[in-house]
Amino acid sequence: MHFLLTNDDGIEAPGLAALAAAVSAIPGATYTIAAPDREYSQCGHRVTTTEVLKVLQKAEHAYAVSGTPADCVRAAVFGLGIKPDFVLSGVNAGGNMGQDLVISGTVAGAREAAYHGFRSAAFSHYLVKGIALDWERTGRWTTQLIEWLLGQNLADGEFWNVNYPHLPPGSEALPERLITSPARPPMLVTYDRSEGNAGEWDLRYTARYADRPAPVGSDVNVCFGGAVSVSRLSVVA
Repeated sequence: MHFLLTNDDGIEAPGLAALAAAVSAIPGATYTIAAPDREYSQCGHRVTTTEVLKVLQKAEHAYAVSGTPADCVRAAVFGLGIKPDFVLSGVNAGGNMGQDLVISGTVAGAREAAYHGFRSAAFSHYLVKGIALDWERTGRWTTQLIEWLLGQNLADGEFWNVNYPHLPPGSEALPERLITSPARPPMLVTYDRSEGNAGEWDLRYTARYADRPAPVGSDVNVCFGGAVSVSRLSVVA
């Protein structure tokens, strides 16, 4: 089985390395990386059509693309001729749940693959301030999640969105896995406002991710509660 790996944190991101390590632990699996040459967090499903995409081969099966995660999937499949059995996007440093689904470049990488008929999944890791992120543990968790996802059916146009909770060191076992739906309520958006020149104001975003609404059973509620959220999404609006 051949996997295509991408992300929105850039080709040098530790989350992408964790994803590659996760795939390497699956017997018989191979992979190609096509990831942005820089960070494209919160770029949504932006694609490049009026500029030339530059592709730099970084290793035997790793390519840096001067575009977004959705661009990377397109470039790999239609520009480089990669024909993956499964497309994986992540592991993002930060959660992607609820309202994030339309903003996230990580989710867009998996969604772009689903548009073209490839099985795909996005992986993200919620962050809690003051707790170090254990990428090696994340890689081990991801191997187990991939192996489980391989046994699940996806309808045409469907893809998976996985969000890990941020647990303290020492919690090695994969947390409980729960099927969820994206939270409907949006983030509680707040800004600090300061006056600049006449007729101008500066608005500094101050909303806290941890303060977002978390309806019972939603991806936010489950992930914030310490379990792994797995949502089945669709490209159909």
